[in-house]
Amino acid sequence: VTGKDADRFNFKVPTLRNVELTYPYFHDGEAATLEKAVDTMGRLQLGKQFTADENASIVAFLKTLTGKQPSFKLPILPPSTNSTPQPKPFE
Repeated sequence: VTGKDADRFNFKVPTLRNVELTYPYFHDGEAATLEKAVDTMGRLQLGKQFTADENASIVAFLKTLTGKQPSFKLPILPPSTNSTPQPKPFE
């Protein structure tokens, strides 16, 4: 993240808010589902194989962190004409 040698192999960890919507999980996308991510973290970080019920309970809790997504409308732009200014992205 910083480009400093001391920070190599460190990862910026995102918030758990809306974690249900941010799959795949882990920095390399290795876990396609929240259930798989919970299983992996239990084994690798805690040295514990969660039962199916434990995994389901943790996943259910994580899903409570999903908020209502705000609604929005895309703008309707007028059609371009010959007099429409062209974008100049790198000036």
